[in-house]
Amino acid sequence: MSDATEKVLGIKRLPIFPLPVILMPSELMPLHIFEEKYRQMLKDVELERNLFGISFFDPQETLEDKPELGTIGCVAEVQDVQTLPDGRSNIMTTGVIRYRLIDYVETDARYFVGEVEFFEDEKEDETILQSLADEVFVLFKRVAEAAHKISGMRGEFPDIPQAEPEMLSFLITSAFNLETDLKYKMLETRSTTERLENMRTILKKAVSKIEDSAEIHKISQTNGHSKKKINL
Repeated sequence: MSDATEKVLGIKRLPIFPLPVILMPSELMPLHIFEEKYRQMLKDVELERNLFGISFFDPQETLEDKPELGTIGCVAEVQDVQTLPDGRSNIMTTGVIRYRLIDYVETDARYFVGEVEFFEDEKEDETILQSLADEVFVLFKRVAEAAHKISGMRGEFPDIPQAEPEMLSFLITSAFNLETDLKYKMLETRSTTERLENMRTILKKAVSKIEDSAEIHKISQTNGHSKKKINL
């Protein structure tokens, strides 16, 4: 049993927080809680396991008033709470595990409560998966290093640990500002291989462009002299 599955063991119902954002497992997400019903939700989950569900919902894109049944969301675990004098809160959450919204449950709460079914990726060939994960990690690190150079080397370059393939696929996905439809597709797939292959394609397109930009930035800091020719 994974750590994520253990955290939700025995849970069948979950408070649902509809938001126009997509949370991935292992992703850090700060939230500002200001509506009264979600203030109450925060108080309620503090009495349990500090868990609630974030389901993608953009009221501008639908005539519905809540996420549709069958949609995929991610459990958010409250890590830190900063309560403001007027009752609002700034909180930090971490994505735990994905769920499918099965049904809505009638309760006395003003916020939505859903019956949910948790899931993780399907088992795949570890040898093939690890090789793919290694390739994606190298590409991601190249992009991160180039981005650090473009920033003017501000701050210390962060240590980027290589997580196991499934977690790595989520961490790298969450590190990019992907279009909503693509990020949702990455969330709902149960194949680590598919997610990593998608990110490999994205990273391969990004890496040469950002490394060239980093080189241009380096040239601009050295009066325009460089041993490398750059195709523009």
